[in-house]
Amino acid sequence: MNPHSQTEVASQGTSYHTQFEIARHFHAALVARDWSALRALLANDAHWTLPGDNTISGTANGADSVVERASKIAGYSLSFELQHILVSRDNVALSLHNTAQQGNRTLDEYLATVCQLKGNKIAAIETYLSDVEGMNAFFI
Repeated sequence: MNPHSQTEVASQGTSYHTQFEIARHFHAALVARDWSALRALLANDAHWTLPGDNTISGTANGADSVVERASKIAGYSLSFELQHILVSRDNVALSLHNTAQQGNRTLDEYLATVCQLKGNKIAAIETYLSDVEGMNAFFI
């Protein structure tokens, strides 16, 4: 993130500041494996869609399923490196670089996790990946 991004976001008004903070807390909960903090960010009917054909692909429906998916992903010892938080008029996205090693399998992917907001809660998450085939090979 460039050094002025947080200041610029905060100066644009409460809405952008709130969006930024939701994304920051989402990332912090993933990194800390703090599933109750993650759950608190989600609307009850939240869903998360991931591409691919592997153990984490598809759509997790409901906040508890979203938390379960996050826990499953983290169970593969991923490093979730935050590169940028991006805000739109109504929503927020996290630009991440995820890496992990499991035996002879390596994960090294860039992704955008787009969070649609409803009020101050995450209602839907869609993840866009740089390497779907690599993700399929890693999450077996």
